[in-house]
Amino acid sequence: MEFDKPPAQPQQPQGCLVVAVRLPVRIVVLVLVVPVRMVWDLLVVTGRFLRDTVFRPVGRALLWTGRAVFVWPFVGLWRYVLVPVGMALAWLGRVLVVVPAVWVYRHVLTPVGHGLAWLARGVGAGFAWVYARVLTPVGHALTWVLKGVGAALAAVGLGVYTAVAWLLRYLVVVPARWLYAWVLAPVGRGVAWCVRGLGWLLGLLVTGVGAALYWTARVLFVLPALALWRWILAPVGRFLAFVAREVGEALGHAWRVAGRLSRAFGRALATLFRWIFVEPVRWVYRTVLTPVGHAVRDAVVRPVAAGLRAVGRASREALDSARATVRQARADVRRALFGEPRQPVAVDRREPSGGAARSLGSSTTALTKD
Repeated sequence: MEFDKPPAQPQQPQGCLVVAVRLPVRIVVLVLVVPVRMVWDLLVVTGRFLRDTVFRPVGRALLWTGRAVFVWPFVGLWRYVLVPVGMALAWLGRVLVVVPAVWVYRHVLTPVGHGLAWLARGVGAGFAWVYARVLTPVGHALTWVLKGVGAALAAVGLGVYTAVAWLLRYLVVVPARWLYAWVLAPVGRGVAWCVRGLGWLLGLLVTGVGAALYWTARVLFVLPALALWRWILAPVGRFLAFVAREVGEALGHAWRVAGRLSRAFGRALATLFRWIFVEPVRWVYRTVLTPVGHAVRDAVVRPVAAGLRAVGRASREALDSARATVRQARADVRRALFGEPRQPVAVDRREPSGGAARSLGSSTTALTKD
């Protein structure tokens, strides 16, 4: 299934101004960018060569040196010094602190705690008896007395509250209500009507002044600024944006063309170097050095290697025979000084050997013998 390709957009016709700006810009940019791109490609090739031949080996050597100087000593110190010392300190701490502390807790603090708990339970039982037999009746009696006193005080307080409330109603509330209804409310309404009228007049004044200032600012500032933007700044900005876009596209096009030129120039140099240096060296290696090396190998190296192998084989045989002779002489001297070595005594094994061993088909098993 083939994917549907998007329809190609029709190219819009370009005016003479576009062509007149684009061609000189692209020519000038191409002339300026080609040397820069060739220098850039040369720097890239040099950087890759230095990375592969200098920086990477030096970095690996520095990494190995850092490990040997910093990492491995600390690893050895941790593994062979700190860990054993820590284990020894942990063992000493356990023997000198933990075990005595556990013994003291188990044989001293636990019995003392049980005794204190028993004593606390006894004291608690005594306090409970005192509370139940003494404090509770006394509390009930005090509660009954306080209830009676509270009822009497409540009756007296209710009467006093009623009298004070009646006095406050007819001495304060009724006069204040009459004053608010017949004096303060009419005065407040008149003041509010005056304030609303004054606000309406001020609103009219502010509206007129604002409209005058708005039209003055619009005529003196907004309309000239709008005309300046529409007829001068916007066309100049569009022209500058067009020039900047064309310069950017020219830079991109020139950079790509310079890359192709630089690649072609590099390939030409590589081909020239190959035909001037690499191919002659390869031809000399194949037609001169390889036959000479084969002749030297067949005439000198292989015979010398075969002779060295024969000498080594003879030397090993001589050393083996000398070693066997020395071993035999040492055994003879030991036998002459200490006598024959003691022979091992045969010991009967529990299991029968060889053909006398038990089997499933034999009648000597524990299940089948009579």
